[in-house]
Amino acid sequence: MGSVSVVIPCYRYGEYLRACVDSVLDNPGLDIRVLIIDDASPDDSAEKAHAIAAGDPRVEVRVHQENKRHIATYNEGLLEWADTDYVALLSADDMLTPGALNRAVALLDANPNVGFAYGHPVHFRHPGPPPPADQGTGGTIVYPGHWWLERRFREGTGCITSPEVVVRTELQRKVGGYDPELPHAADIEMWMRLASHADVGYVQADQAYYRLHEKNMHADAGAIDDLRERKTAYESVLTKCGDLLPDRDRLDAMVHQRLARFALRRAFRAYDRGRTALVPEDELVAFAADVWPDYKSLPEYRALAIRRRIGAKAMPYLQPLVLSAVVAKGRERLWWRSWSRRGI
Repeated sequence: MGSVSVVIPCYRYGEYLRACVDSVLDNPGLDIRVLIIDDASPDDSAEKAHAIAAGDPRVEVRVHQENKRHIATYNEGLLEWADTDYVALLSADDMLTPGALNRAVALLDANPNVGFAYGHPVHFRHPGPPPPADQGTGGTIVYPGHWWLERRFREGTGCITSPEVVVRTELQRKVGGYDPELPHAADIEMWMRLASHADVGYVQADQAYYRLHEKNMHADAGAIDDLRERKTAYESVLTKCGDLLPDRDRLDAMVHQRLARFALRRAFRAYDRGRTALVPEDELVAFAADVWPDYKSLPEYRALAIRRRIGAKAMPYLQPLVLSAVVAKGRERLWWRSWSRRGI
């Protein structure tokens, strides 16, 4: 069975380190190395990391004297330190489920064409204990890399949280590190770059625990900033890996329309929820116009136009009537198409 290097970046997450490291080492029979990189935490995180390493020779610690931020810390561990068959990146506040590495490594060992493997992430609210993990029945799926990549472009969003991924180290070095220009979307861009070069494996089990708490790094990313960074991430993949993708132009159009629809949907939902004073409607519409010039033909724009006519004050009260009319109209269209296909 292959060996695994696990990189654990840590900034002020010392209280979670012990549970994180223990979850990594809970994979009997697997050759595991762990590197905790403390990014100049102002608390006692470094001391806690050293205490863990003192009790297990498989655990190493590096401590930055100056804060290098998360992307540089990730790349230090992945590209400079990891030297085993496979590598995983696990935030200090997250955990793996029992046997997660064994399951992922078994899939990767059996499928040399697979560049990375992931499974289902279980989200749980801190400080409560995580729920029991479903370790599955050993089932796995291998997706063609370009097919999986197209799904990401079609949906315009990711399907991976992050801690549930194990990557083939050779491929990680080939595609390079995380992009510092994408502080909040570097992970989805990375998975897509990997899928451009290799197939993707899925373990049919709970593979990691993602802890939800007030310190989560992505908690402060606003709606418009999230869309802008996703746009940059998808464009980055096409720039870096476009020569591997024969249908590059189609993927480009697909994701830009999808992102425009996301922006318009967020704008019109603000009317439904009485949140127009908090949601940057003008910025969202401007974003949609920028990524998809024909944005006014999209159903989400028509939905927004209806809500604008009704008005922000009345819309939350009239929402059930508007939705009922839209559903009825949709059913009428489906009935007409079905009837028309009969040739009558």
